[in-house]
Amino acid sequence: MKTTKLIFSKIKFNNLILTTIFSLIILNNTSIAQNADEILKKVDEVMYSFKDLSGKQKIILIDKTGKEEVRETIVKQKGSSMRMMRFTSPASQAGVAFLSLPNDVIYLYMPAYGKEKRIASSAKQQNFAGTDFSYDDLEAKPFTEKFTPKLLKTNNDNYTLELIPKTSSNYSKLIITINKTTYCPVTTEFYDKGNNKVKISKYTFKKIGKYWNPEVIEMTDLKKNHKTKMQMSEVKYDVGLKDDEFTVRKLKE
Repeated sequence: MKTTKLIFSKIKFNNLILTTIFSLIILNNTSIAQNADEILKKVDEVMYSFKDLSGKQKIILIDKTGKEEVRETIVKQKGSSMRMMRFTSPASQAGVAFLSLPNDVIYLYMPAYGKEKRIASSAKQQNFAGTDFSYDDLEAKPFTEKFTPKLLKTNNDNYTLELIPKTSSNYSKLIITINKTTYCPVTTEFYDKGNNKVKISKYTFKKIGKYWNPEVIEMTDLKKNHKTKMQMSEVKYDVGLKDDEFTVRKLKE
């Protein structure tokens, strides 16, 4: 009888240990999920903390031989849902404009055709005006609305998150590295449906007043060995832009 009781006691003790281990695993996974959500939310707070902005942007296209082609644009943005970009040079590109609005609405205006074109959801992965940025990459929309995050690792300087698209996308996932101090993105890796890394972006931020401004964003297409650098200048925040600055009518002006 004593032997039987001892065996049952050991079984109960082992079950208790297993239950405790599984509980800790569940709690740990829950904690990681919560931390990933909190980290991504803080990134959005940094990226979209301003009321509005206006500025100029130099776009440099660099091919595999190192040859550069320079374009210039003006950029306006209000909050986290409205953005307009219009080319001012060279003459062959001047007037081409991009407009991102709430509810995944994106328009492209080509002066040669004299009318706007709404970009279908299925076409958002196409590159914008010969750059290495897709329409989806340029959309004014917070990360937390577009992706479900998972914390992969952390070190003294950075967090690394895996971002899974919440809606249909040509990307299977993004791997984003985030500075622990500023919560600004450092790099983003883009993976296709075959889980192949196809693009990588690098960021340089500079503080203007109380806001962190993405001074340089460099996107590299790994398959084409082609790069696009976007350099912001003359940036002004909270200038009082009105909603009617972000309309199809303004896009065509």
